Amino acid sequence: MRLIENKILGVDPGTNLLGYGILKFEGNHLEVEAMGVLHLSKHPDHVTKLKEIFLQLQEIIETYLPATLAIEAPFFGKNVQSMLKLGRAQGVAMSAGMTMGLDIYEYSPKSIKKAVTGNGNASKEQVAAMMGHILKVKFVDEYLDATDALAAAMTFYNTKGRINLAPSKSQSKIPKSKGKKHSSWESFVKENQGRVRK
Repeated sequence: MRLIENKILGVDPGTNLLGYGILKFEGNHLEVEAMGVLHLSKHPDHVTKLKEIFLQLQEIIETYLPATLAIEAPFFGKNVQSMLKLGRAQGVAMSAGMTMGLDIYEYSPKSIKKAVTGNGNASKEQVAAMMGHILKVKFVDEYLDATDALAAAMTFYNTKGRINLAPSKSQSKIPKSKGKKHSSWESFVKENQGRVRK
């Protein structure tokens, strides 16, 4: 499987709604190749949701072949259980990217908002409006999680895509793997026992 260097998969992780977007660039020209929201609340338990994130993101990667995954890091909140679940969703999304051979970059919510709107405290609606202005696309409210994902991809493009720089301290790059695809979350866990805590 040959990944395409000028395609970025942006992900806004979540266990009920997960936004994704594929941003393609040629020099200064940007276009949205795909975007959407995974609706995960219909699944009966947290483990099933994580499995769906893993498998569906692998399918998206196989379809569009992005070389880079730009993902929003979990924000710090008061609800510990919510933070734990969000962190797991992010970890599974990153694992899906790593097993497919993508380079992975992580950005804080504030840094994404600031990169796109100039305001680290911007709302989802403000991020969507600015992304629509930049990309010349009108986004509807039901895709706010997807526009957040595109904003993560845009952050990578603004900092790394146009110019080839080494990763900075503020953006952590995770080395890519050999790109083996796993048929299921269970097979990934089985072959990575040392990386999974019981």
